[in-house]
Amino acid sequence: MKFNPASKIQDLQYFGEFGGVNPSISDSSTYTFLSAKTMFDTFEGNTDGCHLYTRHTSPSNLYLGEALAAMEHTETANVSASGMGAITSTLLQLCNAGDHIVSSRTIYGGTYAFLKNFAPKLNVQTSFVDITKLDVVEAAITKNTKVIYCESISNPLLEIADIKGLAAIAKKHNLKLIVDNTFSPLILSPIKLGADVVIHSLTKFINGSSDTVGGVTCASQEFIDATRSVNDGAAMLLGPTMDSFRASSILKNLRTLHIRMKQHSKNALYLAEKFKNDGIKTVYPGLEDHPSHHILKSQMNADYGFGGMLTIDVGSLEKANELMELMQRKNLGYLAVSLGFYKTLFSAPGSSTSSEIPEDEQTEMGLSDGLIRFSIGLDDDIERTYTMMKACMTELNVL
Repeated sequence: MKFNPASKIQDLQYFGEFGGVNPSISDSSTYTFLSAKTMFDTFEGNTDGCHLYTRHTSPSNLYLGEALAAMEHTETANVSASGMGAITSTLLQLCNAGDHIVSSRTIYGGTYAFLKNFAPKLNVQTSFVDITKLDVVEAAITKNTKVIYCESISNPLLEIADIKGLAAIAKKHNLKLIVDNTFSPLILSPIKLGADVVIHSLTKFINGSSDTVGGVTCASQEFIDATRSVNDGAAMLLGPTMDSFRASSILKNLRTLHIRMKQHSKNALYLAEKFKNDGIKTVYPGLEDHPSHHILKSQMNADYGFGGMLTIDVGSLEKANELMELMQRKNLGYLAVSLGFYKTLFSAPGSSTSSEIPEDEQTEMGLSDGLIRFSIGLDDDIERTYTMMKACMTELNVL
């Protein structure tokens, strides 16, 4: 029987405090104890089911973490106030001064900025490599390397990580493989492919309504317990705590993720095929001419398609901006960063979400000025959407 990550969520059942079909929201920052000894034991991490302080855990956050761990097939998970909160606390838990990270060169701009500009202040260095070339990845490993870091489907170039191949390298050198799976929830299950830690920005597809910022680290019980340690846990001491109300909201939205991802993928594939046939430079992992199409196809949970992200290149930033502004005026979506919304979102990543990456490095990795990143929405009539988008492109002489 094939692995279906959505069924793990489906099998979870929570009752609210008064029998509600949704678990009650834990609207408390601190929790009472019936005995002083229990409080002491909780501080020491020797109790199960007791809550100390919301920066440590709360019922609402644990409910959401349990659901996300089930989805990613890990023992447990820790939710955080943002995707960057999950990324930074995870990396700082694993790396000490003098350590080294091998990272994909095509990653979210905030992650790049943390690794390139902030981590060196702590004497943690990073080598940025073409993650699609396993020999290059392995060659970058040094005696101080602790982590290989990548995105399952990269932001914004949509490169595909060979997670099985990277996991083999990580195991060979006794490293931890961390995979940011934000672009492909349900589509890819990195833990099943050999990864050690999976991270998501919950802000995006998982929440799906662009009203909440959040993140999660999915991993072993041992690792998550270490991040929550009151003595040296990065998640505990850095304090990227998710609000309980937000955790409750995301948990509700998570229940429809399997439906939404199928529609995002269906619509994106339709548009990608149409754009390609129109002669527009289009990158989408579901197209057979994508350089790593076969890798994604061999690793994916096929029921959920190839994802909702695609890019086109219209030649110049000026043309990209004109097209995006026109599409917004025609109510085809929003000129906005982020992704996973019910409406299509589009942006020029070189001057927005990847602007932290220097221009020369953008050029080297193939991030051009005219690139537009689309997060394709849940449109019911995608044929109508395409017709209107094509009209915009024709008006601006993009076609």
